[in-house]
Amino acid sequence: MNIRTATRSGGRSARRAMRTAPNIEMLPGLTRGIPLCEVMDGSQVERIDTASMDILENVGVQFRDPIALEDWKKAGAKVDGELVYLDRGLVRELIATIPSAFTYHARDPEKNVRLGGRHSIFVPMTGAPFLRDLDDVRRNPTLDDLAMFHKLSHMMPALHSSAHHIVEPYDHPISQRHLRITYSSMKHSDKTFMGMTTSPRNAEDVMDMCAILFGEEFLEDHPVTTGNCNGNSPLVWDETMLGAMRAFCRRKQPVLCSPFVLGGANTPASVPATVTQLNAEALSALAYTQVIRKGAPAIYGHYLSTVSMKSGAPMAGTPEISLMNFMIGQMARHYGVPWRTSNTLGGAKTFDAQAGYESATTLQAVMHAGANYIWHSAGWNEAGMHCSVAKFIVDAEQCAMAYRMAEGPKWDDFDQALAAVSDVGPGGHYLGHPHTQDNFQSAFFMPELFDNNSIEQWQAEGSVEITERALNRARSLLSEYQEPKLDVAKNEELLDYIARREREIPAADELNQSY
Repeated sequence: MNIRTATRSGGRSARRAMRTAPNIEMLPGLTRGIPLCEVMDGSQVERIDTASMDILENVGVQFRDPIALEDWKKAGAKVDGELVYLDRGLVRELIATIPSAFTYHARDPEKNVRLGGRHSIFVPMTGAPFLRDLDDVRRNPTLDDLAMFHKLSHMMPALHSSAHHIVEPYDHPISQRHLRITYSSMKHSDKTFMGMTTSPRNAEDVMDMCAILFGEEFLEDHPVTTGNCNGNSPLVWDETMLGAMRAFCRRKQPVLCSPFVLGGANTPASVPATVTQLNAEALSALAYTQVIRKGAPAIYGHYLSTVSMKSGAPMAGTPEISLMNFMIGQMARHYGVPWRTSNTLGGAKTFDAQAGYESATTLQAVMHAGANYIWHSAGWNEAGMHCSVAKFIVDAEQCAMAYRMAEGPKWDDFDQALAAVSDVGPGGHYLGHPHTQDNFQSAFFMPELFDNNSIEQWQAEGSVEITERALNRARSLLSEYQEPKLDVAKNEELLDYIARREREIPAADELNQSY
C-alpha cells in the first residue's frame, strides 16, 4: 500500500524549523522505569552492613569538633577524646528518621523536583579551579564565567539544578565568594541550586539568603537547596564540615554526607572493603544529621575514584567505580535513604575520546545503579581541575539521552504504531506514514551535537568536530538567554545582605592571595 506524505502546516521548512528550534524547557525530574543493577545478593548486603557496624562500634569515627562530640555524648554514644564509638542500635534508630524521599522547591514552582526512591535529578559539576572557555582556552575563571555556566544550566533541559561554584571565581575575594556564588545561582536560573559549605559561617550566610528568597517559615518544611559535607577518609569528619552540616540541618535543608574515596589510597585496595569503610563513614554522618535535628532531609553521599598504582593519580570511568556505584545503591536502599553519586567524570586534559569513554561508562553505571542526586553531571574533566564549556554542553545532552533510556519503553501508542505495519506492508517504508509524521520528534532521541550525516555532507559543511559544534551551540544558547527575573524587592534585599556581609568580612589581604 502506498502511503502519501501527510500535509502539515508550513511544509518542509516549517518542519525543519521545528526540528532545529532550541528546546530549553526543563525536563521533569526523572522517574526511572528500568530495572536496577544489583551485584550483591541479600547475604552480601548484610555482610557489608555487619562489617560497617563493627567498624562504627569497635574502630570508631573521629569527629574533630567539640560541639559534635558533646552532641554525641548527649545522644548516648561512647566518646573517647575525638573518637566516637557508635552502637549499631543507635545508628539504626537515628537513620530511620531520615525522609526516604522529598521534593526540592525551586524559585519557579514548575521546576520543583522529587528526590528519592525512583526519582532522580541531574546536577552540574562544581569546584573547578580552571575552565576551558568558549574558545577552548584553559584559564582562571571569573564571576562572569560562573554566570555563563549558570545560564547554560538554566537552558539545558536535562539539568535540574544550577549547582553553585561550577567554577571558582578568582576575581573575587575567597572569604566573600560564597555570597556572590549563591546570588549567581539564584539570579541566573530559577531551578533548585546548591549552597556553599566552605565554612559554618558561610553556610549560615547561604541559609540567610535562602530565607530572603523563599521566606524563613517556608524553609522549615520545604527543601530549596543542598549542602555537601565531605568526610576525610579514612573515618574522619572535621569541624568545618560538621559546622556547615549543623547550619543546614537546623533549617531542615538537605545535606550530602559524602566520604571522599580514593580507592587504594585512603581505603583498602578492595572493592567490597572500600564500600564497607565508605558505608560506615556515610552512616556516621547520616546519623549525626538526626542528632542535630530529627527528620532533617539527608542524602547518603560519596565521591568515588580509584587511584592508579603507577602514579597515585585518581582515575575515572574504571570498572571498580561502576561496581561500587551498584553496591552503594544497594546499601542506600537497604537503609531507605536517598543517595548521591558523581556522574560524567573525565580525567582527560581535553575533550577527547578518553573524556567521552570515561564519562559514558560512569553515566551508564549511575543510571542502572539507581542514583537519586546525580552530581557532576556536566563539564567535569582533568579530574575536576577544569570545567569545559564544550564538555558541559555535550554532557548535558548525554544526560538527556540517559534520561530517555531510564524512563523505559513507552507503550502509549503501541496499537497505533502496530497498525502502521498493516498499512505499509512488505517492501514499503514508514517515513510518510501519518503515525511517523505525528511522532517523528518524540519516537527516537535525535542528538543535536552528534553528526550522523554522510562524510561528504560533513566535509561540505566544514568538517566540524564535536568540540567546535558544542562551543557553537553554547554561543547560540547564550545569545538567546533570557534572565528569569528575581522579584524586585527580594533582589534588593539579597543585594543589601551581600553588601552588609562584604563590609563585615575582611577581604583585602585574601584578594591579593587568591590568584
